[in-house]
Amino acid sequence: MRSIVKYISEVLSGVWSLLKGMKVTGSYFFRPSAIVTQKYPENRKDLVMFERFKGEVIMPHNENNEHRCTGCGICEINCPNGTIEVITKTIITPEGKKKRAIDKHIYRLSMCSFCALCVKTCPSNALAFSQEFEHAVFDRSKLIKISNKPGSQLMKGVE
Repeated sequence: MRSIVKYISEVLSGVWSLLKGMKVTGSYFFRPSAIVTQKYPENRKDLVMFERFKGEVIMPHNENNEHRCTGCGICEINCPNGTIEVITKTIITPEGKKKRAIDKHIYRLSMCSFCALCVKTCPSNALAFSQEFEHAVFDRSKLIKISNKPGSQLMKGVE
């Protein structure tokens, strides 16, 4: 007799768990206006991603083609996959001092796990995530990107 009572209580517990899990889906069935699903291919032009979205890593530049990257290499060190490679060069300032400057900031999108360690640990806030999310290509070499723009300079006041 106890096994029958135990069986019935387990069945009722399973049904209760199922109803609890279907609560959100059921509410969408009765209130279809509450659905927030995006119709992606059709709304490509006006689709706006959330602020917390992690797209590819970019190096923002201002209108004078200046960036904040000092070439310290902390992003390269903290990247678990070796996605980022910072190539620096030595320049001589007008005062005659030697100074390290960024030559290339190479970002391999195909290797990135979007962990955000590079963005979080950058001491000069030179890196950010873009809102770009369409990265399908036929040639993998197109997934290797140079983050700094040609002819870009270090922003004044960033050291």
